[in-house]
Amino acid sequence: MSDWTGGYVADVDYTFGYYIELNPLRLRLAFLNAGLAFPEVGTACELGFGQGMSANIHATASASQWYGTDFNPSQAGFAQELAAASGAGAQLFDQAFAEFCNRPDLPDFDYIGLHGLWSWISDENRSVIVDFIRRKLKVGGVLYISYNTQPGWAAMVPMRDLLVEHSEVMGVPGQGIVARIDASLVFAEKLLAANPSYARANPHVPDRIKKIKEQNRNYLAHEYFNRDWLPMPFARMAEWLVPAKLSYACSAHYFDQIDAINLRPEQQKLLKELPDPMFRETVRDFCVKKQFRRDYWVKGARRLTILEQGEGVRAQRVVLVQPRDEVSLKVMGSQGEAQMQEAVYNPILDTLADHQPKTLGQIELAVKEKGISLVQVLQAAMILTGSGALLAVQDEAATQKAKKHTDKLNAFLINKARSSGDISNLASPVTGGGITVGRFQQLFLLAMSQGKMQPDGWVELVWQLLSQQGQRIVKEGKMLTTADENVAELTAEANTFADKQLPILKALGIA
Repeated sequence: MSDWTGGYVADVDYTFGYYIELNPLRLRLAFLNAGLAFPEVGTACELGFGQGMSANIHATASASQWYGTDFNPSQAGFAQELAAASGAGAQLFDQAFAEFCNRPDLPDFDYIGLHGLWSWISDENRSVIVDFIRRKLKVGGVLYISYNTQPGWAAMVPMRDLLVEHSEVMGVPGQGIVARIDASLVFAEKLLAANPSYARANPHVPDRIKKIKEQNRNYLAHEYFNRDWLPMPFARMAEWLVPAKLSYACSAHYFDQIDAINLRPEQQKLLKELPDPMFRETVRDFCVKKQFRRDYWVKGARRLTILEQGEGVRAQRVVLVQPRDEVSLKVMGSQGEAQMQEAVYNPILDTLADHQPKTLGQIELAVKEKGISLVQVLQAAMILTGSGALLAVQDEAATQKAKKHTDKLNAFLINKARSSGDISNLASPVTGGGITVGRFQQLFLLAMSQGKMQPDGWVELVWQLLSQQGQRIVKEGKMLTTADENVAELTAEANTFADKQLPILKALGIA
């Protein structure tokens, strides 16, 4: 029998995750912070889209035309179902990379995205993808790519290889990948309990195994148990992309661009002494023990003048997507928890507290009397966007064009929430991307669409759905067994939703 999987796990589907880094709208602020020109994204492509949540949300919520492929037919089938539901016209296929990347009907792209793919495919497929980027990414176009890196994975590589070998050698034929994963993790714990020298030399490995055991098995199957799995140093990644004429632009993970929360003073001094920017990135990964990189690369990097950068920063629109009183001024960097300056951040957050889109230039003017500069506004925008409190906003024309499609897609996704909580994101025409909305919150929106405008009506509908399916709420690890307990918990959630989340979802064009 032929193996169409190419060594990639295919007997369990990937999770229904949404990956915000794939939203092309995010690259603008990152590029502006780095002083680089960015493209307007009219055509975009995602390679290896999994269940298609990110590809469909971005195709639906923006004015960009999206294409993509995922070799798994069941995942591609669900992605195509989402595309049909939205009517946004995303062209999504179930082809292997070699087949898709040589299609004669594909346009040239302003943006190509690969998330959670590069480290889990063969060199043959990497070559196909690099050639595709070389041929199909426009001049000035951007590649987003994420991958595992060596400094953070060095100690774990032997253990990962052992887990896979145990699964292949000791697993029972026909047992299924999930059972083999469980057996491999049990064996790993037995090995570590025997106190091998490897564990003594790598004392963090037992904790990592413990955390792995707590994770979703479908995720683990794709993350750890593929045939191909290669953490790659930054310099090797750069070598791979040379034929595609790409230059490193900046990190797509906003926190990575803020040295103050990631590097000690002596580390910052060391990096400033390194004239080569590529080698500097490699050394930086050692300083922070980098495990997973999320990077932007550009075909033809162009520096902005100080005037152009300032104008671009002031024109950048953002919106606050968390309740004002719940925004934390503590962020976690490589150096641990860092506290942001209240004198700078509170006036900025107060300006955004109505959840209406504002430009950074408008914010600059609003906080000028507090002695807050544009540079501080920009850094605060980077930090708050990195923490998830802020999101970039697209223009009004794009928002209006996307609204009819996001309404259709969200209605489809909310209908799915009646039976499960697998999908936890809806599409916002304001941000051009996904917003986290839990299952019960989606069902409250479903109740509103049926004319139930008060929390008690929402609770009635949700409890009816749960009780029909024999489902109960789990709170703090304990299942609520009685109807009164479940209704009380739903009532509390509905009141919180009405007070805090609903106004934000309305501002984001979702409710």
